[in-house]
Amino acid sequence: MYYLLAEAHMAKLFSICLLVLLLPALVLAKDDAEVFTAEPDANGVQRVEISGGSYYFKPDHIVVQAGLPVELLLTNESTIVPHSFVLKAPEAGIDIDEDLTRSTKILRFTPTRPGKYKFHCDRKFIFSKSHKEKGMEGTLEVIQ
Repeated sequence: MYYLLAEAHMAKLFSICLLVLLLPALVLAKDDAEVFTAEPDANGVQRVEISGGSYYFKPDHIVVQAGLPVELLLTNESTIVPHSFVLKAPEAGIDIDEDLTRSTKILRFTPTRPGKYKFHCDRKFIFSKSHKEKGMEGTLEVIQ
């Protein structure tokens, strides 16, 4: 009996150690995988496809150049849960508040000032955390 208890404790200890060792790598891998840098096409337009779903945006970190037009192609991957895309940065020439739908919406703007600007979903169910609080947010980084 003692042997079984010791073996169970060792298995738990091994699992905890493995989690502690791998967690930083998983966090770093997520951060690296989510950054999308838009490249201007032949017409100078920076296009970015963004999908929103169960409390996420993909990608959730977008890099664009100031002074060049940006075209966001927004889609809701969720079939039932409503989502939105809100990006308010009037100092940079950006003012977006759109409902996401299953069909792709195209939004155009030209960022005027470098900086990091947060976007999020502003939906919230009664007696629940907001979608933003559940992680449905991201960053638009405007560079020179």
